[in-house]
Amino acid sequence: MENKDWDQDLYAYSNGELAAQLGERFREYRRALGLSQKQVALQSGVSVMTVVRFEKGQGNAIRLDNLIALLRAIQRLEDIAGVIPDLPRSLYAK
Repeated sequence: MENKDWDQDLYAYSNGELAAQLGERFREYRRALGLSQKQVALQSGVSVMTVVRFEKGQGNAIRLDNLIALLRAIQRLEDIAGVIPDLPRSLYAK
């Protein structure tokens, strides 16, 4: 999954490919904030190995509470609302 543009059909990608892309994006945010993996681990309460695995795309079994903690550590917690947005009046309306 080399293309970072997610406007393509997401359903064409495997779960593992999507997990790898999420890990890569997380790493980009962490680095932009000037945080080490160890600092993120300490801030989030997860192990360094969890951060390493997630960033390498090996986090396809990451626990939801760990993902929330990692988003909090990179100051992107507000993005969690987009995972399951509010239900529209009609499921056919976009």
